[in-house]
Amino acid sequence: MTTAARSFWELRVPTSPETSEGLTNFLWEQGALGVVEEELAGEAPRLRAFYPGAAAPGGLLSAVNEYRAGLAALGFPIGTAAPELGPLLDAEWASAWQQSFPPRPIGRRLLVLPPWEEMLAPSRLPVVIEPARAFGTGHHGSTEGCLALLDAASAGWSGTVAAPARVLDIGTGTGILAIAALKLGAPRARCIDIDPDAVAAAAHNAELNGCRGRMDLALAGPEEMAGEAPFDLVLANLLSHTHLTLASQYQRLVAPGGALILGGMLAEEDGRVSDGLGPAGFSPEARVVVDGWSSVLLRRVACPGS
Repeated sequence: MTTAARSFWELRVPTSPETSEGLTNFLWEQGALGVVEEELAGEAPRLRAFYPGAAAPGGLLSAVNEYRAGLAALGFPIGTAAPELGPLLDAEWASAWQQSFPPRPIGRRLLVLPPWEEMLAPSRLPVVIEPARAFGTGHHGSTEGCLALLDAASAGWSGTVAAPARVLDIGTGTGILAIAALKLGAPRARCIDIDPDAVAAAAHNAELNGCRGRMDLALAGPEEMAGEAPFDLVLANLLSHTHLTLASQYQRLVAPGGALILGGMLAEEDGRVSDGLGPAGFSPEARVVVDGWSSVLLRRVACPGS
């Protein structure tokens, strides 16, 4: 196997019922593209986490071993087996995800599913996502929470309340949030990401969902959107410290009265984020917690000092 063929890394970590949730969250925080819990007959349970080929394997193993040592010091069982890290080819990556990416109903109307699955719920709107290098398959708590908030908000997109005419998805990843917004009634979505793989993945998934013509994709960050008119809805599934750093950008990019849906926060962190965005004119309206990850919908009520 050549180095060039190592498209992904697969990390296998022994786990237990007492440590599974915390360890899963830790693996996501290290940049995992996906985490799967697996228990084979006659074997101890383990987590399988997938990382892009550009990840530093030595640093990843070191971080995981340090975290597990901390668990052991607190008295949690970690077992005697050591974590294992190895390269994974594209075909092997696809096979691994085909085993661990079942269709997932979210909210009242959405169904997230991979392209190899048949539509199982005709009453739901299919959001077809092919697992790839970019983040966002709907199976992580932060993505599911954002989708649930989006689904709930869309219930009012009828009659006198129009769907948001301008939607921006910051850090679009697979494009899942923007695609869901389009399926729920938004006419167009602007999607930006600083990762070329993410932009390519979002474009591919947009084609799978028949909405490529309504998604404007760009390799950019929010600071590069100077001069853009504000958006009625901004979506951002990022980490807590990033949301706080982007407060002034959110203030500029969300129109007065517009909505901001944020994900990627641990449940105990979302209050700090909401409080941090208060001076920028945002007020929290709804909150969803899934598997210890929090997503919030905030409304831009006014500009500070207005």
